[in-house]
Amino acid sequence: MYRSRLGTDLSDITLDYVSSINDDSEIALYDILGSQAHALMLFEKNIITKNDAKKILSALENLKNEKFDASSGAEDIHELIETLVIKKAGMASGGKMHTARSRNDQVVLDIRMKIRDDINIVCNCLLDTIEALVSVAKNHQKTIMPLYTHLQQAQAGLFSHYLLAHADVLTRDFERLYGTFDRINQSPLGAGPVGGTSIPIDRYSTAKMLGFDGLVENSIDATSTRDFVAEYVAMISILMTNLSKIAEDFVIWSTSEFSFIELSDEFTSPSSVMPQKKNPDILELTRGKTSEIIGNLTAILTTVKGLASGYGRDLQQVKSSIWSTSKISISALLILKSILLTLKVNEKQMKKVTEASNLIALDIAEKLVQEGIPFRVTHKISGTLVQLAHISKKPISKLTLAEIKKSVSDTKVDPNLVSKIISTTTVVSSLKERTSLGSSGYDEQKRMISDRIQKINQYRSDVLKRENKINSSIDELKKQINAIIK
Repeated sequence: MYRSRLGTDLSDITLDYVSSINDDSEIALYDILGSQAHALMLFEKNIITKNDAKKILSALENLKNEKFDASSGAEDIHELIETLVIKKAGMASGGKMHTARSRNDQVVLDIRMKIRDDINIVCNCLLDTIEALVSVAKNHQKTIMPLYTHLQQAQAGLFSHYLLAHADVLTRDFERLYGTFDRINQSPLGAGPVGGTSIPIDRYSTAKMLGFDGLVENSIDATSTRDFVAEYVAMISILMTNLSKIAEDFVIWSTSEFSFIELSDEFTSPSSVMPQKKNPDILELTRGKTSEIIGNLTAILTTVKGLASGYGRDLQQVKSSIWSTSKISISALLILKSILLTLKVNEKQMKKVTEASNLIALDIAEKLVQEGIPFRVTHKISGTLVQLAHISKKPISKLTLAEIKKSVSDTKVDPNLVSKIISTTTVVSSLKERTSLGSSGYDEQKRMISDRIQKINQYRSDVLKRENKINSSIDELKKQINAIIK
């Protein structure tokens, strides 16, 4: 339909090469809504008659219930929808639908509407997952576990503290996406192909009808830039790397060597030949799908980095990367939430491993500091105690006074003081005395859990307001359409 300048149609092979119709099902509804808002605006500005508007809007409304034929011969959903509107409404009216509009502002409108809805879905899924982390943390405020650096046991901690750490990370992912929404929710409609139009349209009117917060004002910027797409996929890439990190921890911790956790059967897979296996395939796929989304971001950036100003057909390839990114991230969040809520935690094993290690070494050093001894001296004493315990194959708490004297041999520290501190220092006492803000101490868990619950509730309210604003605009659009087509 758009080939009036050219003498021949595309060959089947060429059409298959250039067509995006298979990818466009994700934005078909948005294209219809955008076309309805545009037609209403044309009527409001007396650019088309009420009869024309009625025929166009009726045809578009009927298309909402149709399945689009991918073998129609159309290059994309925009051409297909316009063709079907003309078929239903007639050329005299349907042929006016595309007045003062280009596929260039049309496609970017659809993408922005799709991404803003996806952001709201991802944000809600994020809040559900964060809430699951906090809920499980609430049940494990006294579940002792070793905390790690370099995958080596570092300090005694609590499972709740670990879970809250990831809740905070995912909260930042939420905040990034929530902020990205503001830049996505700007209307490009009416920018035309690249330089605007001489027809007296009202871009603010269509933006309001579709629930946008404002306009992408400059017509070149509106039609040809995709930085907002790159930003969205970048934010999801960061989110997925954070989910991948949780997945990696759970894969390791579910091994028989660790036995810290056990995944529910529904999130594991058996071996085709080894009957004893319970493989964490779902978590492994989260790691793999993270790579796919990072690949999507790379594809988007390498597409846009070499384009001259103005629309280029290369941008068509960006769409499938967006759809894939949204689908994977939403699924990953839904699955992780379910994994968390069905997780079996081996509290005895976690505590056993923690107590079998010399994780009270730092606590001993810090107690000596409180006696006025320089930290570097106490660090050396504590390090020597660990070395002596390692050589004698027993915990620090079982060292004799003679062994303790060796740890302070080149210092002025009283070995009896060290012995007394050792005798009163345990994993439990360590966690009771851990008072620094945000630490793994018992009291801090209660405070942080309460604080995170309040944040989740506030963020849910914020997202709901955004959703309601968009839904109200679309509902009002429908009322205006119905008033005309009755």
